[in-house]
Amino acid sequence: MKRFEHIRHKPPAPLANPRQLTLVCSALRNKVNLSRLVRLAGCSGLDKIIHCGAGKVDREIARDAVDVVHIETHRSLPPVLAWLREKGNKLIGLEQTTNSDCLYDFHFPQMTALVIGSEREGLSDEVLEMLDAVIEIPVYGRPYSHNVVTAATMAVYEYCRQFPDG
Repeated sequence: MKRFEHIRHKPPAPLANPRQLTLVCSALRNKVNLSRLVRLAGCSGLDKIIHCGAGKVDREIARDAVDVVHIETHRSLPPVLAWLREKGNKLIGLEQTTNSDCLYDFHFPQMTALVIGSEREGLSDEVLEMLDAVIEIPVYGRPYSHNVVTAATMAVYEYCRQFPDG
């Protein structure tokens, strides 16, 4: 029979190449969600989050990811998205919409800017018009949507699964 021994804080798996995924967020209302996104980015090998708002990061939540994930702050999302598109990124929104693709079936472009809306308002109509695709995660009960960080975690995990080497 196999034996298992707990390994606390196992070293990160090496990436052959840097990840080409950028998390881009509307203004998040509380520091808990922004801090959890920073921790998600750190654990996923991402080195930057673009945040449109004045959010603060709580080190207790983000842990040491706060030392390796740079938060680039902007006032407005549309100019950032236009700049990311010019750099070759596909703009993929994470939202419940008409004509959105199910995360289960979606193949991410390697150069992806994953656009995440705010907790209550989601993505604005102006931002939705700029996107190349929108993905959503099925919900099988109540409440009718996942928390913004929970949904982002699932989407980032799927991206990493599709591009395990970076």
